Amino acid sequence: MADEKKPKGEQAAKPKGERSGKSDKGGKRKGSDGGSGQSSTPVVSTTAGVAPRLHEKYKGEVIPALTKQFNYKNTNQVPRLQKIVINMGLGAAVANPKIIDTAVEELKLVSGQKPIVTRSKKAIANFKLRAGLPIGAMVTLRRARMWEFLDRLVSVALPRTRDFKGISRKAFDGKGNYTLGLREQIIFPEINYDKIDAIKGLNISIVTTAHTDEEGRALLQQLGMPFRAT
Repeated sequence: MADEKKPKGEQAAKPKGERSGKSDKGGKRKGSDGGSGQSSTPVVSTTAGVAPRLHEKYKGEVIPALTKQFNYKNTNQVPRLQKIVINMGLGAAVANPKIIDTAVEELKLVSGQKPIVTRSKKAIANFKLRAGLPIGAMVTLRRARMWEFLDRLVSVALPRTRDFKGISRKAFDGKGNYTLGLREQIIFPEINYDKIDAIKGLNISIVTTAHTDEEGRALLQQLGMPFRAT
């Protein structure tokens, strides 16, 4: 039987509860929670930080080895790293101030942390130096950045040194802290040789909790520092 035609102008009734499809005044369709349609649950990252490789080696291998070597009775007596200070002195900045900008960028690449500019504390007429002039850059590394930098230093940078035969065993200060001088910043793979304006040297000071040079040397040697045999 054919369906009856609906009278002209008459529309079919809509089921109760069906949305009309119209948006609210703000132009956004309301969601089931009456909000803007976005979930109110905050997004929480589940990615865990990865501990530096050298720090894991220190906890798993170096602490037991030093405890046995020096007969420590408590693990808190075992020497550990406190900080690493990287300093780049630039006497040439007196005549060429722009060299400071490149030094800051290079230290930032090497350390992964923004360095600070060091300034002269007093005037020296013989060197045409006035007080307050920028003469270098430095950065202090602690915790994860410290371990990562030392790992790259002993594993990658030092072996790239020209005619490398190891580093001196005597550059300690009497309290277990070690200072290493490098003549060229280009041994770090982060530095692009084509973009440098000048070869710059830098000093790296490794501060430890060791009380003697013997303990400090043993700590760094266990961490992979390539000391010369004699």
